[in-house]
Amino acid sequence: MNTRTRSLANRLQSVRRQTFVGRTSELTVFRRALDGDQGVGPVLFVHGPGGVGKSTLLRRFEDEARQAGRHIVWIDGRRVNPSPAGFEAEAGDAVTAAGVVLFVDGFEHCDGLEGWLRERFLPGMRDDALVVIAGRKPPSADWLCDLSWSGLLEVLPLDVLDRRTAAALLERRGVPPERREAVLAFSGGHPLALSLAASVSPEGCEDTTGWTPGPDVIATLLSTLVGELPSRGHRLALETAAHVQTTTEPLLSAVVGEDEAAALFAWLRELPFSEYGRHGLFLHDLVADVLDYDFRWRDPENYERMHVGAGHYLLDRVRTATEAEAMNAVRALTYLKRYGPMEPYFKKIDREGDAYEDVLRPDDHERIVRMALETEGPRSAEIVRFWIQEQPGAFHVYRSARTGELVAFMLWLRLTDPEVGVTLDPVVAGAWDRVRELSPLLPGQHFLLCRFLIYPQAYGTVSSVGHLMQLRICCDWIRSRGLAWSFITSPDAALWGPLMDHLGHEELFSTPWDKGRTFTTFGCDWRVTPLEIWFDRTQPGALVDPPPARTADDRLRKVLTRTEFEAAVRQALRDLDRPQALRDSALFASRLAARFRWADQADPAEALRNIIVGAVDELRHDAKAERPCRALTVTYLQRVTTQEAAAARLGLPYSTYRRHLAEGHKRLVEHLWHWELGGTPAG
Repeated sequence: MNTRTRSLANRLQSVRRQTFVGRTSELTVFRRALDGDQGVGPVLFVHGPGGVGKSTLLRRFEDEARQAGRHIVWIDGRRVNPSPAGFEAEAGDAVTAAGVVLFVDGFEHCDGLEGWLRERFLPGMRDDALVVIAGRKPPSADWLCDLSWSGLLEVLPLDVLDRRTAAALLERRGVPPERREAVLAFSGGHPLALSLAASVSPEGCEDTTGWTPGPDVIATLLSTLVGELPSRGHRLALETAAHVQTTTEPLLSAVVGEDEAAALFAWLRELPFSEYGRHGLFLHDLVADVLDYDFRWRDPENYERMHVGAGHYLLDRVRTATEAEAMNAVRALTYLKRYGPMEPYFKKIDREGDAYEDVLRPDDHERIVRMALETEGPRSAEIVRFWIQEQPGAFHVYRSARTGELVAFMLWLRLTDPEVGVTLDPVVAGAWDRVRELSPLLPGQHFLLCRFLIYPQAYGTVSSVGHLMQLRICCDWIRSRGLAWSFITSPDAALWGPLMDHLGHEELFSTPWDKGRTFTTFGCDWRVTPLEIWFDRTQPGALVDPPPARTADDRLRKVLTRTEFEAAVRQALRDLDRPQALRDSALFASRLAARFRWADQADPAEALRNIIVGAVDELRHDAKAERPCRALTVTYLQRVTTQEAAAARLGLPYSTYRRHLAEGHKRLVEHLWHWELGGTPAG
């Protein structure tokens, strides 16, 4: 650590000491534990409601530990991948280092790991280690009733500050005496409210008799604070930080622009309700919720623009992240779904870490067959057994973080051969039927089929384990190369249909099954749904209104026959300079138009013209197509009145010109047909 860094660290510690008040008993317990007092356990569990000062207390503990020369490891539960492997990656050398003090803040975001932490991770630490865990919930009864932890665990509940301590906090924050009474009456001793109120004038804040800490108070404080922002750019930066899981300077740049991002990010770091960790900056949960809701209600158009800018950046992160970081990246992208019509599928996931994703091992084979048998019946068990032999790598299993026991599995098939599995499994056969009917695979393409999502404890319902499965599915949608189609089969279409529709997957077919169940399979052709368009179609939508129905243009399209397609291309060539006629083109019934109509042109005829002109331009790069391409260009793009005039302009005999034009038609149709079936333009 250089001199400047030490100086900054010392200044931060000095400020924290000067502004910190109260929590005397908690500090005493920590100091005794730090000194190795045998009367105090080496694990401290701090808990209390949001904004009560848990993070502030932990930072004060950290200063004490640093002053004592201890090795500090800090884990933020908000940003950790909620799995044993993710926690261990964040913990680094906490298990092996001498004299370590491990701080785990925001534990409510990964409290499913509590059993694993208690039974596996903590017992492996050195006996000179000290651990401080902070979360909104108290430790579970399992922990409190475990006799082996008796005398090793200290539980420190935090409540609001008493009036005397709250007044001392305001004094240290420089609030004038004549204003303190109003602030005290307003805040009720809630530390976050006190801190925010100390940053603004209390004028206009009502005396809230019977006040309890909650978003209403925070909203009132923030309305005053936000009203003092220096510029619209500062407001947008703050609202972006409230909307996303973690804010980094590159993400902010995608929303506010590169020129302002650095200065605005530095400004965000100085706010009294923001914190900064290894993965970026984040706002206090209560503050973020209030800001996000207010922005969405007040300015829905700019709210969506901000959401799109941040989302496209995060989408690109998922695409380009390393394998090790991919799931964290997709988790940040999925975080954007916590508001809007899809909220029930995402915001209910308030406990993560109970299970983690793992690979299928030979010892798991009979377990997942039995799980399928007990949950869905003998046909499912037979199909699972078949795919274990045929494609074992398609299984993702989910294990209890506490015991390592397998608790769920997903079969996520990658299919290229229409002969494999179709006689055994009608769902696989149905998927292949739809692919052949609607849009066949091209060479090098595949489709993904989520055939089983089996978690017996919460079969077919919204759950934290199901959320892990969704993250894996979403990750592969975005990162798979050569993906043509994806299918998801569900035992409850009524529950999952709205989410599937929101994610661009249309209900395609149903399959009667054992135990009176009916499986419904949803599908999406990714060749006509570029990722950016897919993301844009999954915007959060109104706060209370249902999402709008998808139009016919959004639905899956049946491919024109080759003969119909060729006739439509020839007619479109003749109509290139007649927009009204071009708007009636049969090509608008094709998938080709669906793929490219989303360009920024408002006029569909202009968009279709650009598709055809672009295809002709691509043909120019083929030396063998030079003369046919010239014939097409002169005939249809240079507005000659007759084919004879076109032949004359090209300096060719009419018969030679006709031969070149016929070859040009053939090559253009082949090129566009390749696009129609999902091929990629060269440009």
